[in-house]
Amino acid sequence: MEPYRNLSGTSGVVAYQLGDDYIIVQFNGGADTFYKYTHTSAGSAAVGTMKSLAQQGYGLNTYISKNQPGYSSKASSLTGLR
Repeated sequence: MEPYRNLSGTSGVVAYQLGDDYIIVQFNGGADTFYKYTHTSAGSAAVGTMKSLAQQGYGLNTYISKNQPGYSSKASSLTGLR
């Protein structure tokens, strides 16, 4: 996992991991803090946007909150994701 830079200082995103056709986002707090978004679940355009925002360190939490892209799985740990 790559730490999220959180340039706004107010993001709920802690870290992320990029794959060819997915992004895993770790949020702070809550029972299920790891969410996996794939091309199949969220669409390739949404995953591409989330990857770009993650690498910029700004706007990822807002994008997910506003657009609510579909996730393929969620878990309380990285190893719990399918």
